[in-house]
Amino acid sequence: MPLQTFRYIACGGANTFLDIFVYFISYNYILHKQNVYTPLIVISPYIAAFIIAFAVSFPTGFYLNRHVVFTGSILRGRIQLFRYLLLVFICIILNYVFIKLFVEQFGFYPTIAKILTTIIVVSFSYMTQKHFTFKSAGSHALSK
Repeated sequence: MPLQTFRYIACGGANTFLDIFVYFISYNYILHKQNVYTPLIVISPYIAAFIIAFAVSFPTGFYLNRHVVFTGSILRGRIQLFRYLLLVFICIILNYVFIKLFVEQFGFYPTIAKILTTIIVVSFSYMTQKHFTFKSAGSHALSK
């Protein structure tokens, strides 16, 4: 197994565990499985828990990817950050759609829905990060 893949699995696994743990704590103990009422909208507890977990796992994920996993990137830090933000935006949409689908249409328990969603989104994210966000000279040659 290539070192970069191992590092991605280790760092991504730790960050994913952190994300799911924060999600579980947020959903069950911070939000008490209750809707969050704002002046404009009502946010379901499973989406609010996703937002809280994201606020923790986003900076951790960028730091680990930039400084541990994809250290050979040929891109400047601000470009990496912009691309990472773009990827994260896409991943947020995917998370939202899949969590809503799994909970509301398929009737899955929210934590199980989050785990399944994470598997789908992480697979997409790895390929995007390797070949776009933290592109290295080697990944550029592979994409041709």
